[in-house]
Amino acid sequence: MIQVTKKDKAESTESLIRRFTRKVQQSGMLITAKENQYFEKPISKRDRRIKAISRRARRAEKVKRLKLGLK
Repeated sequence: MIQVTKKDKAESTESLIRRFTRKVQQSGMLITAKENQYFEKPISKRDRRIKAISRRARRAEKVKRLKLGLK
């Protein structure tokens, strides 16, 4: 858990909130919370990875063909 306290009495609440949000973003808690928001079957995770790999390969092939001037 992230704990943020006021440095002194002169610190405004806006700066405290800004520091808190920065620490939350740097910790990666939001990313993991969004990933775990909906359950995803392990099979679909594997399928998503396979699709991403094939998508990268197609994109690389397209760039290669463009560089060669084929299409």
